[in-house]
Amino acid sequence: MQNRGDFSSDDAPVKLGVGKNMVASIRFWLKAFGVLDDDQKKPSDLSKHIFDDKKGWDPYLEDEGTLWLLHYLLIKNQHASAYYLIFNELRKRRPEFHLAHFENWVTESGGAVSANTLKKDLQIFSRMYIPRDDSKDLDESYSGLFTELNLVNKLKKEKQDWFSIEPKHRPEIPPAIFVYCILENQEYGSSISFDVLYTEGVGSIFAMSREGLTEKLEELDDQYDWLTFSNEAGVKELQFTTKPEASEILKDYYES
Repeated sequence: MQNRGDFSSDDAPVKLGVGKNMVASIRFWLKAFGVLDDDQKKPSDLSKHIFDDKKGWDPYLEDEGTLWLLHYLLIKNQHASAYYLIFNELRKRRPEFHLAHFENWVTESGGAVSANTLKKDLQIFSRMYIPRDDSKDLDESYSGLFTELNLVNKLKKEKQDWFSIEPKHRPEIPPAIFVYCILENQEYGSSISFDVLYTEGVGSIFAMSREGLTEKLEELDDQYDWLTFSNEAGVKELQFTTKPEASEILKDYYES
């Protein structure tokens, strides 16, 4: 990632070599993924560490762990609110849903958005997570950023597109990425209940089953000596004896 200056400046189109609408789109998605600094103008330290052209850990998104991390940031930051609603709310009410369900859910949640905008939002969501089966170009059919994660499936029922997000084990999520997503949440203390992680945290964002989340937390217990997953007498809890810096976990992951 080359630092070409302030994304909100008037000369951003010249520096980036794109039109004003594209600059606005780039700025929106950078905010959505949380990779801008606190002033929302320049790349954050995290984005520099990952995407820097020369020293970045994974500038070309070759590591699937980076995709899981970006998915987490997209949902957690809530700037692209449709994605937050779909993964943290709508899928729990309707594991299979279509456009009308999405529209109704946004309306019930207090959103005042036009039907046309919601239709476009769902189309972009589909392209982001689902490989295109109508493309003759193999590369284009896998052009969505998160298609490799297999989080969302598309079904054809009643002559319209339905979407399915099933809770699964997700063993492919790297433990380091998973624990980073827990550590970077400033609201967590030294003890976190399983139910919080399952209903509001990483378990929800990654659409994990209860069994899958349990197995992942047990994996963390085996791998890191500074945390313990307690699963006794019906009480499940993740406990930290010490909390390392979340950024150090990512550094160790990519450098190893």
